[in-house]
Amino acid sequence: MPRYTPEHRFQARLPASRCRPNQRPTRFLLNDFNNSSTIRKRTMRDIEGKVAFITGAASGMGLGMTKAFTRAGMKVMMADIDATRLQAAAADLKAKGADVDTLRCDITIEDSVFAAAAATVKRFGTVNVLCNNAGVSVGGLSEELSQKDWDWVVAVNQTAIVYAMRAFLPLMKANGESGHVMSTASMAGLVNAGAGWGAYNASKHAAVAMMEVLYSELKDTPIGVSVLCPGAVNTNILEAATHRPDHFGKSDDRPIALNPLGETLQQGLDPDVVGELVLDAIRENQFYIFTDPRMERQIERLFDRIKLGFAWARKNEHLIAANQAELVWKAK
Repeated sequence: MPRYTPEHRFQARLPASRCRPNQRPTRFLLNDFNNSSTIRKRTMRDIEGKVAFITGAASGMGLGMTKAFTRAGMKVMMADIDATRLQAAAADLKAKGADVDTLRCDITIEDSVFAAAAATVKRFGTVNVLCNNAGVSVGGLSEELSQKDWDWVVAVNQTAIVYAMRAFLPLMKANGESGHVMSTASMAGLVNAGAGWGAYNASKHAAVAMMEVLYSELKDTPIGVSVLCPGAVNTNILEAATHRPDHFGKSDDRPIALNPLGETLQQGLDPDVVGELVLDAIRENQFYIFTDPRMERQIERLFDRIKLGFAWARKNEHLIAANQAELVWKAK
């Protein structure tokens, strides 16, 4: 079965029957990278001894990834803002023979991320896998959240990925080895998570988009790309505000979004299982990593709504075509 790549999301043709005279059918796709040679080139089958850098590694999915990676023989630099929990998690892993080290890192600060990249190379000699996993959320209606609420969520869920790509990708390319970049988004990065999730939803959509673009940018390299879009997972994301940096102010979560979620997360997937899924996706160069097949229906509903938008556009195609013809005439 062909693998689903981000380019498929944008594949569409305007049928010849709907084209204006002398207009060729248009395919809205820059490149098709879904071929076996590209997949083979970007697949990390041999991961033993490879080095990974994981944010949010003290607990939840980041810790689950660390466990899965080290069981497979990888070395891991564990990064987190919660130094106490980070040290405890690392001590437990080291007692089981894992080759890990720790680094307190505030991923909302550019210098902190670049320092983490340098420290990883100094400790392990290289870096092959980058996992942008840390994430936060603040609940409340879009107009009720403070600017600092928005800034914090965007800084952790989106801007931190930018810092990490700039800090780690040059190092990963320079070592000439196979590698992989994985960013944790959410199903909320693809569909509407509902009222009170504006900041989280927007930042996770950005994470998905950045990984789709990165997939294209790295097509001629041995570095694969994945984006993790989990459903409910039993993590402590609702405790993230405990370690919210002072320069982002204090959180004032509104109950509209967060209270019902706590119970849902407690019944969610074991983060250790997510770690194994991520490891498997890296080995197979699987772009979208989903954890709940039942969520497929939500994606189908999304595309149903998108198709309604195109149906509306076709209803007004005479206006669109007339305007395009006028623009062509003016260009002459």
